[in-house]
Amino acid sequence: MKLPIVAYGDPVLKKKAVEVTPETEPNLKQLIDDMFETMYAARGVGLAAPQVGKSIRLFVIDASPFEDDEPELKDFRKAFINAQILDETGEEWCFNEGCLSIPDVREDVYRKPTIRIAYEDENGQHHEETIKGLAARVVQHEYDHIEGKLFTDKLSPLRKRMLEKRLNDISRGMVKADYKMKFPAVKKGR
Repeated sequence: MKLPIVAYGDPVLKKKAVEVTPETEPNLKQLIDDMFETMYAARGVGLAAPQVGKSIRLFVIDASPFEDDEPELKDFRKAFINAQILDETGEEWCFNEGCLSIPDVREDVYRKPTIRIAYEDENGQHHEETIKGLAARVVQHEYDHIEGKLFTDKLSPLRKRMLEKRLNDISRGMVKADYKMKFPAVKKGR
């Protein structure tokens, strides 16, 4: 089932997410399936639970659209549950990022090229692995969501001020997205 994606300005996007347990998410497998379906419908490469209104430490990624640049990403499709980035290394590099919760805004963001991460998969198996390149960038972007951060938080104060009107318009629903969204500043019943 496709879920509405929460737009910029919703408090759930700025809240540090809680651990996933059977109590916090009794239908975890269904939620993961729904998040992949939602992400694919919106043509994204990652989606975090806060973006669908759930403040839990879960995100999904399919980095295969980047396989032309990095062939090893052909089958990089994973769910990350209760992830913890253990280490970020290397010289920061710039890449133009976007976010399904902030449609029509893309900005250059600097991130480290290599991460070490611990997480559980959808079967409850624990993993610890090193991820590099574009996959590391996508993981860091989604990980930021479960930490209550957005890519716009990494921009300079001047750049943020320049984007302020566009971001406020997004929270009021004054943006076109070809997927279902939930806007925090739009009153119900209008």
